[in-house]
Amino acid sequence: MDAAYKRVNGDHSPEEETGEPGTGRRRNSYLEEDTSRKSEVITCIFSLKEEVGALAKALRLFEDNGINLTHIESRPSRMNKKEYEFFISVEPSCSQALDEVIDSLRTQISGHVHELSRNKQKDTVPWFPKDIQDLDRFANQILSYGSELDADHPGFKDPVYRARRKEFADIAYNYKHGQAIPRVEYTEEEKVTWGIVFRELKALYPTHACREHNRVFPLLEEYCGYKPDNIPQLEDVSRFLQSCTGFRLRPVAGLLSSRDFLAGLAFRVFHSTQYIRHGSKPTYTPEPDVCHELLGHVPLFADPRFAQFSQEIGLASLGAPDEYIEKLATVYWFTVEFGLCKQGSDIKVYGAGLLSSFGELKYCLTDKPQLKPFDPEKTIQQKYPITEYQPVYFVAESFEDAKEKVRKFATTIPRPFSVRYNPYTQSIEVLNNTQQLTNLADCVHSELGKLCEALKKL
Repeated sequence: MDAAYKRVNGDHSPEEETGEPGTGRRRNSYLEEDTSRKSEVITCIFSLKEEVGALAKALRLFEDNGINLTHIESRPSRMNKKEYEFFISVEPSCSQALDEVIDSLRTQISGHVHELSRNKQKDTVPWFPKDIQDLDRFANQILSYGSELDADHPGFKDPVYRARRKEFADIAYNYKHGQAIPRVEYTEEEKVTWGIVFRELKALYPTHACREHNRVFPLLEEYCGYKPDNIPQLEDVSRFLQSCTGFRLRPVAGLLSSRDFLAGLAFRVFHSTQYIRHGSKPTYTPEPDVCHELLGHVPLFADPRFAQFSQEIGLASLGAPDEYIEKLATVYWFTVEFGLCKQGSDIKVYGAGLLSSFGELKYCLTDKPQLKPFDPEKTIQQKYPITEYQPVYFVAESFEDAKEKVRKFATTIPRPFSVRYNPYTQSIEVLNNTQQLTNLADCVHSELGKLCEALKKL
């Protein structure tokens, strides 16, 4: 069985995939190649709720589309105890018909589908979401964590904490675009953990954080309930961000693949965890938690320039080959997660991984790490540890300068089209024909007209 199938069923192997905090990076692509049976069959997994007639309905979809199943297995889902997973194999000649069945499983039966192997040409553009609702298709395909914890996790031996994590995972698994994010009643112990982190970090922000972060943070305290004794609700924070820059939060159970996580940014959607680190180690978390998301990421997503910079990285990832996804994930790591920037004669912090870790926040502005100018072509070559402080940080001249450099780097990504986000329809427009270019030119002409009119009135 290939690596993706093992991942879905909880058989982890460090040689197969590596998970990294923040980006949820992995080496595998969105559609996995089953190299052992590459020319023989197409395989996939789909999950269904345990109810009478569910499997019969699913199998009828295959029958109606003339697809012969050459193999089928079933087992209880490890991600959701109320579901069963079915592993199937079909003949390669059924590839086109399988697309229709997969769409029907997702829409008619609300099944989760994990495609494991699919013969595809090397120059085929990987699938990417074109409408904001398409994010529902992969939001539950997490790589690690969620309600399943590694043996070295601080909460691994705590049954109460693990049960609590499952509650948060269920919220994320059941969430669909357009719904309000369910509110959570945090426990007193969870609030104590939040308070320790909140107080330590807030004391450092005035001297270490960039001015954009410090400008927004008081607004979050005023409008979103940022307090030492209160963990803000994702829905309240999401509404605040939408009013500032159009960014929104979406609950997620654990780490997504780099491709999926970056695709969300293209729609100004940030996949956010809702659980909090284990109370025994409030200064440490092996994974992104609500402290990391709300204290590190959220303040800067409320800044228009940073929001645009983040979206540029997401747009560059759509349809990009796997090797470029790795490069963009590295750019993301050294900017959105661990970035520094110049402000006047000082160097300040804007990376969320630093702004949510008071130990590394202090360390990064000392003379111990090496600082280099941010240049995507050089940044993508930098190796980095994920379990210790970074030995190297990259310093941007400004968010605007970083955005232009990322935009220039994106032009080197080999894909036969350009993309544009349409904020009115919340969809991705693929610019690969004259009509699309004409529509874009009309929009640009209209905006330029407004700009010229405004300049005349100044």
